[in-house]
Amino acid sequence: MLKTAFSHYINNFKGFTREIWILAIVTFINRAGTMVLPFLSKYLKEDLQFTYNQVGWIMVAFGFGSMLGSWLGGKLSDKIGFYKIMVFSLFTSGVSLFFIQYITTFWALCAAMFVLMTIADMFRPAMFVSLGAYAKPENRTRALTLVRLAVNLGFAAGPALGGLIIMGMGYSGLFWIDGASCIIAISIFALLVKEKKKVVHDDKIESAGESNSVFHDKIFWVFLFVSFITAMIFFQLFTTLPLYHQEKFNLTAFQSGLLMMLNGLLIFALEMPTVGFMERKGFPKIKIIIVGSFVMASSFFLLLINVWAGILVISMICISIGEILTFPFSNAFALSRAPRGQEGRYMALYTMSFSLAHIISSKVSFEIITRHGYQINWFFMASIGVIATLCCVWIKKALAKEKMS
Repeated sequence: MLKTAFSHYINNFKGFTREIWILAIVTFINRAGTMVLPFLSKYLKEDLQFTYNQVGWIMVAFGFGSMLGSWLGGKLSDKIGFYKIMVFSLFTSGVSLFFIQYITTFWALCAAMFVLMTIADMFRPAMFVSLGAYAKPENRTRALTLVRLAVNLGFAAGPALGGLIIMGMGYSGLFWIDGASCIIAISIFALLVKEKKKVVHDDKIESAGESNSVFHDKIFWVFLFVSFITAMIFFQLFTTLPLYHQEKFNLTAFQSGLLMMLNGLLIFALEMPTVGFMERKGFPKIKIIIVGSFVMASSFFLLLINVWAGILVISMICISIGEILTFPFSNAFALSRAPRGQEGRYMALYTMSFSLAHIISSKVSFEIITRHGYQINWFFMASIGVIATLCCVWIKKALAKEKMS
């Protein structure tokens, strides 16, 4: 029985091209090396002695750089090709990390973080477009999921390695190793993967008319709003929830870490088999996103039951299931929606919705918590999750009309 289940699990990882596996390995190396990010606010506060207000503004510059980088990366991927953008982005951001440790004044760091993230986040939309070129049409959602899995595993390994490096080498060690990991990752990619033009597939059933600009694609803009809302809800996992664990239920950092680990384990164990099953059965992507966004909203309604610590586990399971159903198929929907030659622009706007959510999520939540408490914040997050679900239902109906016309 166990052997059969393991065999089925492994089968979900079969059928990928060599390039997709190399891309996943490169993504893992890059994300495992991204050790600066989890410790950035700590470094700014403890090492550079900035105030909380100054740290906040540096993080805002970080977020806006991410948004600009996402847009440029997508636009330039359509103009000059995803391969050149990927190589430029990772190599240049790797070299930049070597030098950024020597910048210690407030305004210079705001500018440096903005420029660094503009260069670094050009990589993300270009990488999504590369999956359209290197993955087989029938494997594309699973290929996106494989890369997401590599990102999650890299993020899981990064903070632990980062903590060890800080203990042994100090914060400067983080910048050296993070920069080196970017350069090593993209060097492996450039050596082992040849540049390939985007292959036009005839599987874009959900695509808009080819002559349409992304700015005229109403369905896609409503979808971007859904992506922004679900990302806002999801980012609570890293901002308000760890504080809530301690303030309401007196959980230790270790116990809170175990809850976060539950999310990572569920993603690792269930995401690829779920996506593989949904792909084989041919479920429409938007229907899966409807269910995922509703489950994610439900996880925050559950948090309103604040008299039993066990509800945190049930809520975390719901958030994880919502993440499994929402994000891989959102990635795939955005890519399939793009008309020929506009994949970069579409994926740029998609990744920008996450960058914007990252900037706004914690700001809005902490403001609500300060004025009205955690319960109102959970109710707000759950309510906007329901709005996102209703928007998905509208998208489903609009797609049906589009196909008939």
